[in-house]
Amino acid sequence: MLSYKEVSNVDEDLKKQKIQEWYQLYSDDIYRFVLMMIGDHDQAKDLTHDTYLKAYNSFEYFQGVTSDKNWLYRIARNVTIDYMRKKKPIRFMIESFSTFPSEENCPEKIMELGENEEQLYRCLKKLKRSYQDVIILRKIKELSIQETAEVLEWNETKVKNTLFRGLAALKQQMVKEGYNHETI
Repeated sequence: MLSYKEVSNVDEDLKKQKIQEWYQLYSDDIYRFVLMMIGDHDQAKDLTHDTYLKAYNSFEYFQGVTSDKNWLYRIARNVTIDYMRKKKPIRFMIESFSTFPSEENCPEKIMELGENEEQLYRCLKKLKRSYQDVIILRKIKELSIQETAEVLEWNETKVKNTLFRGLAALKQQMVKEGYNHETI
């Protein structure tokens, strides 16, 4: 029979193995998600790392009700929001309503993207946080309505309504900034 310490070590080894497995599978997606939220490559790397540390420390709370990937998205979102809240309020407001801080810190190196994508990201960044979150998860990360609801801890109706309003606000923002395309 194993002692408590031996059982605990086995649990720790399994926990480490599972977190490493999730890191291999999902770290790029989690990183891109955080990057879309804050627009800073270096900070997105740090927050992705923090996400996995928090997942490791909270592993016993993972009950498998949602998928492991959605659980990580939820942690990443909360870690990122906590980071943004800790910043000085004035700086947070300025960055929340401005375009990305610099060309080198743009999601997916925005300068390599076409003009359409650049305009989309700039307009998206000017929307309120709930609209940004739901548009990123549903339309960019292509999560289902149910998965998005799990990540945001909303019901599916709220996801649908917020997405509808967010897309309308995005379209309005794009028109306001002079973006003319036959699809908007």
